[in-house]
Amino acid sequence: MANLLMIESWLQSTGLMLPPLLRDGGHAYVLLTRDPGLYRLPDGTDHPVLALAAEVVVVETNDDAALLAAAHEVAARHGVDGVLTTCDYYLPAVALVAERLGLPGAPAEVLRTATRKHRVREAVAAAGVPDVPYAVASTWAQARKEAASLGYPLVVKPVDLNSGTGVRAVADEAGLARAFAEVTEPERNTRGQPLERLALLERVLDGPEYSVECVTRDGVTRVLGVTAKSVAEPPAAGGTGFVEAGHLFPAPLRPAERAAIEGHVVAVLEAVGLTHGISHTEVRLTTAGPRLVELNPRQGGGYVFELVRHVTGFNPLQVLVDLALGREPVPGPATATSAAVAFLLAPAAGVVREVRGAEGLVDDPRVLAHDLPSPGRAVRPGDNNERTGHVLVADRTGHAAGTWADEVMAGIDVVVEPGA
Repeated sequence: MANLLMIESWLQSTGLMLPPLLRDGGHAYVLLTRDPGLYRLPDGTDHPVLALAAEVVVVETNDDAALLAAAHEVAARHGVDGVLTTCDYYLPAVALVAERLGLPGAPAEVLRTATRKHRVREAVAAAGVPDVPYAVASTWAQARKEAASLGYPLVVKPVDLNSGTGVRAVADEAGLARAFAEVTEPERNTRGQPLERLALLERVLDGPEYSVECVTRDGVTRVLGVTAKSVAEPPAAGGTGFVEAGHLFPAPLRPAERAAIEGHVVAVLEAVGLTHGISHTEVRLTTAGPRLVELNPRQGGGYVFELVRHVTGFNPLQVLVDLALGREPVPGPATATSAAVAFLLAPAAGVVREVRGAEGLVDDPRVLAHDLPSPGRAVRPGDNNERTGHVLVADRTGHAAGTWADEVMAGIDVVVEPGA
């Protein structure tokens, strides 16, 4: 049994699944959190992150000095074998604590780069890896100037929010003004951390989107596979966000395409200096070759980790634990040849009144898991955090999972009362 430090956690997806995995593996963990009240389920009971912790230590996790003091105190009492989190915003903190305790992990400075979108672009450019034209703006005047130079349409991103949060497509200066304000006005993220309030402007990439799941240990990267991503792209003039509508693993690619994508991602990881950790890197396969969308130095969200587990036997959450403990990840049994997840997207902001077509999901042998909204739930379209539900499907002998997931989701109808 190992003793771990967990520094905060996401509430959904990986945040729900990591605590029982640690328990079932015979491990104990101490949760370091600034706000235990955050970890409550909708019914008011304790979230698994809280309920399964051996101990909860309340500390200002956004203050490095306070966090390090608490970590050293816990280590003195219990001994600590590894440090981890599922929450992007605390990846640099995990790296710093592991570094100071002499435990496995990537250098803290590397994680500070890898969790800042503009710094990743700078590192990729410095290494000579082909990349998308981009600019960084701190003022509206600078944003206008850089946008005119890059040319529309553009993608505008906050440099330090997780995943695709706050990412907007813009077609003209009016859309740019809205997106720039949305990106630069907030002073803190959802965990109370100060934001840099910079806008990253990027030329729009053409081509299908993929994500590459990798494990890097002692500077050597192993590619677990490539996921095809279905992205509901906004009308650029609307300035609205990109939302991932589904994932398919493994992606149906020709060998040369797969090799090009994997090689590009490994080059990106090397450019950033990521020598230890699991990563989820998104790319577009353009006519000029693969180009980086963004690097995430953590396991894939959106149930990508479940697709990978069923098809390869590698459970990315178990890989996260193994790497935190300095162990070589070992796959378990694979249970499917292909797996897919389809997400339910709210048609409008409002309240769910009825869910139709879900009656047969429990008995459908293709469906591994599903989660649909209950009547009375408030929903709204938006970014990946606003998805309304999902269906996870597997094909145990073939490659029909993507088609099946679409078929199952097409039979579900959510009736929303707008504006309620």
